[in-house]
Amino acid sequence: MEIATPPTSKCIIYWKRKVKSEYMRLRQLKRFQANMGAKALFVANFAKVHEKTQILNEEWKKLRVQPVQLMKPVSGHPFLKQCTVESIFPGFPSQTLYMRTLNTVALVPIMYSWSPLQQNFMVEDETVLCNIPYMGDEVKEEDETFIEELINNYDGKVHGEEGSVLISDAVFLELVNALNQYSDEEEEGHNDSEAKQEDGKEELPVTRKRKRIAVEGNKKCSKKRFPNDMIFTAISSMFPEYGFPDDMKERYRELTEVSDPNVLPPQCTPNIDGPCAKSVQREQSLHSFHTLFCRRCFKYDCFLHPFHATPNVYKRKNRETKIEPDPCGADCFLWLHLPFSPEANSRCQTPTKQKLSPTSSQLFAVEAQQEPVEWTGAEESLFRVFHGTYFNNFCSIARLLGTKTCKQVYNYQPCDHPEHPCDSSCPCIMTQNFCEKFCQCNPDCQNRFPGCRCKTQCNTKQCPCYLAVRECDPDLCLTCGASEHWDCKVVSCKNCSIQRGLKKDEADRRGKVYDKYMSSFLFNLNNDFVVDATRKGNKIRFANHSVNPNCYAKVVMVNGDHRIGIFAKRAIQAGEELFFDYRYSQADALKYVGIERETDII
Repeated sequence: MEIATPPTSKCIIYWKRKVKSEYMRLRQLKRFQANMGAKALFVANFAKVHEKTQILNEEWKKLRVQPVQLMKPVSGHPFLKQCTVESIFPGFPSQTLYMRTLNTVALVPIMYSWSPLQQNFMVEDETVLCNIPYMGDEVKEEDETFIEELINNYDGKVHGEEGSVLISDAVFLELVNALNQYSDEEEEGHNDSEAKQEDGKEELPVTRKRKRIAVEGNKKCSKKRFPNDMIFTAISSMFPEYGFPDDMKERYRELTEVSDPNVLPPQCTPNIDGPCAKSVQREQSLHSFHTLFCRRCFKYDCFLHPFHATPNVYKRKNRETKIEPDPCGADCFLWLHLPFSPEANSRCQTPTKQKLSPTSSQLFAVEAQQEPVEWTGAEESLFRVFHGTYFNNFCSIARLLGTKTCKQVYNYQPCDHPEHPCDSSCPCIMTQNFCEKFCQCNPDCQNRFPGCRCKTQCNTKQCPCYLAVRECDPDLCLTCGASEHWDCKVVSCKNCSIQRGLKKDEADRRGKVYDKYMSSFLFNLNNDFVVDATRKGNKIRFANHSVNPNCYAKVVMVNGDHRIGIFAKRAIQAGEELFFDYRYSQADALKYVGIERETDII
């Protein structure tokens, strides 16, 4: 009895050779096609230029161009060189002039461009060197190893080199399809060997055998067979940086599947205003809003925080909005005689028919005899969204819906979710940090930062915010005046209005280039991130270093983020230049001198 064994090493080596040969063939083919395309464009452009040149020459002949009047040769020194200017037009005499040496012109000072920003941006690390910086011929001769070290910091990846270019989707498809032909040939050879073995048997008639072969041939023609797994395994072994075999198989499936542009992906919700609107839960209706909304910046899809916390699942303390005691109309739910409790949240998924009181039955006898109102998918989804904000204020929900009365809205309620208190699994407690106001824990959480209750300027260590190196939060600090700093010119709180990154490894890579330029705009924000204002920043990037500064920098926690604040050390006059201490090390202090050293030199 023979046991099935996995593919042998010879089979794997065979497919690796096929992958290498086909990949090299495709690369040569692409290079040849690119060269032929460039050659065709060059020939076409050259023909256009030649045609335009002939037209211009014909026009010049018709214009009867006159030669420039000869200038009298100026007497010069015998050691001055002479320059002869000849004309391409016949009959135009040549001109001879003395060459004059131009005086030296002062060079334009070195300048750097930058883009002004009003806020910070979190950017991705540059793992590929975009360009090799030009440091000048002198620097290149003195330090020949700098470029090599710089390229090694990026793992040898430079933009534009063949080794750093990934396989495009078109090349990947052509490679798999070319290898699939070898797989088909092996399959056909295997089928031929099986057919020869069947020919030696006496059982099957010839007509049935032909019929079966014809049916199998039609199936192959009608449906293209998916490539063999060995193809993706061989490609993954040759190019391991592009993913595993399963990843390549999924990539091939996505590239070859014919998708209908009108069909939405399964994770998408149909347009609530469209004809295909469905009845979905509140979380699914607001999925995009909850995913893109940043509770720190109060913006959608902000550029500063890569992780956006999900919405707070806990209820407000005063979750019940004020309900008018008088009915809003003849169809108001307040006419119904039904025990009402704010905690009553049984919430069925379909509209129900309520019983009427004897008093209200006379007013709504006609409505009571009608069938239950049908709700569309869009109306049910909108109701679940509004109910999470207005809760049991059915009059407001009905006005927002616009298609149902508040009595009909009152008879339809969605479901609720249980509360989960903050415990030791909370990431804030695990990292020994305070819970911020945008955290998902209960507002009564003991780990939340409560803010301060100061009534003075909040510039001493008696203020909890100042002691914790935090800015006073307008939503938490209600007595110090931080909540009024947007409207008032004179604010009692002096610990507000501070507000308005790169990783360490990325900052080190950029810092090597900035050190060569003798110009750096890097500022350490915390242990993980660095602020780089070389390409983009605000005006404070122009503040120079000084050993006797008039300002000082301080990193403060603002709304859950570390911010760089610039504070005055003394009274600063209008128009006075700002300086602060860069806190250089002893080695760097010799390279980057302060304003005092420059003054002494001048």
